[in-house]
Amino acid sequence: MLEEALEHLVKGIVANPDDVQVHARRLRKGKVLEVRVHPDDLGKVIGRNGRIAGALRTVIGALAGGRHVRVHLLGLNETR
Repeated sequence: MLEEALEHLVKGIVANPDDVQVHARRLRKGKVLEVRVHPDDLGKVIGRNGRIAGALRTVIGALAGGRHVRVHLLGLNETR
């Protein structure tokens, strides 16, 4: 559910919504959601001083209901 919500939010922000990919990984402490977007859209998703990224993390954290969730924002060609 968190993956679909995050994907929906990000697709509404970017100019290339077909390039948005969200992958979830489980860790011992919780879940990591990796969001990959077109490199031209990375600035839109991060926002000025990280405000959009912070807002996305806040919304996903609220939807997680107290479970530990991290959100990583990457360009399509980046690896983590």
